[in-house]
Amino acid sequence: MTIWWKSWADFWAMGGQAFFVWMSFGALLVAIVVEMFLLRVRRKRALAAIEEERDLEAEN
Repeated sequence: MTIWWKSWADFWAMGGQAFFVWMSFGALLVAIVVEMFLLRVRRKRALAAIEEERDLEAEN
């Protein structure tokens, strides 16, 4: 399938569906950013739990 646009304005307009197309790209970007943030938070919590467990084992 070959897609051709007559101008950049036609490309950005996406055949009249630009709002839906660009909003879906935006939603995907937001989802990726949120997931990256949550992964960092979970990693930090997991490492803290491991460190706490090591400290408890060292006390015994």
